[in-house]
Amino acid sequence: MGRAAGMALRGTQFFLRGIQFCCAAIVLALFSYFLATLNNHGMPIDTYVRAVEGISGVAVAYTIFALLMLCCAPGRSFPSFITMVLDVAFVGAFIYVAVANRGGASSCDGEIDTPFGTGDADTNVVDNGNGGFTALPSLRQACQMETACLAVSIVAIFFFALSPFVSLALVRHRKKEMRVGPSPANEYTEGYGRRRFNFFGLGRKRAAKEGAAHNPNVLPEHSTPDDLRHSYATEQTRVGSSGGYGGLGDGTTKQEPMYATGGNDIHMADYPNASTGYRYDNNEAGYR
Repeated sequence: MGRAAGMALRGTQFFLRGIQFCCAAIVLALFSYFLATLNNHGMPIDTYVRAVEGISGVAVAYTIFALLMLCCAPGRSFPSFITMVLDVAFVGAFIYVAVANRGGASSCDGEIDTPFGTGDADTNVVDNGNGGFTALPSLRQACQMETACLAVSIVAIFFFALSPFVSLALVRHRKKEMRVGPSPANEYTEGYGRRRFNFFGLGRKRAAKEGAAHNPNVLPEHSTPDDLRHSYATEQTRVGSSGGYGGLGDGTTKQEPMYATGGNDIHMADYPNASTGYRYDNNEAGYR
């Protein structure tokens, strides 16, 4: 679930950055045409044309950089903070772009205002005799280009305003994964969790021991049959259903009273625990 949420956030941010790039690229292309045509034909260039050209160019470069950062360092605190600040700045920048292209809000009929001047929509733009290599549009065509710039700038404002919130969600998601790590208890098993050094499984075993040592809710390990030792004391001896000493035999040997006859009888008083009442014959067959 956590990995799916992270991928969803990254996908959303990729989509937002892609739309931002497309909007900035359209404005850059159209105003590059305006700037080149006005310059080639020796016509006056308004300050807002240069300003919009610069804003759109920087926006294209920024969105490419933001896409690269999203691929290389998603959810990093410092890069995300920088992108959030720039996103807010570009919201204001594209508001300026939309205001600069307010002439395109009309129906492009009658008297219109364009970067090539003001006049009737059906009037063709005439140069100053310089004969530039770019084709001059009519005022109607220039107005329609402004309409396109106005529309994409409004879209860019909306998407630049959404990006900081997605960036903030990515940062919080990454911090959550770094804090708790991937675990089924946290409803996800993959993500940005810290990776420990693992050399032939040693790192993983060490991490498991450290986790058990720091967790007060972990129960102590239970003893296994291999951990028990042979002892004469009955309270420390495993008890089985078969014969043999303390129930540990294989069923082929038997227990005999302490006072049974034999060449290797041990007197009860010399036995470590005289209450048991058993003896061992140290014969060739071994202890019994």
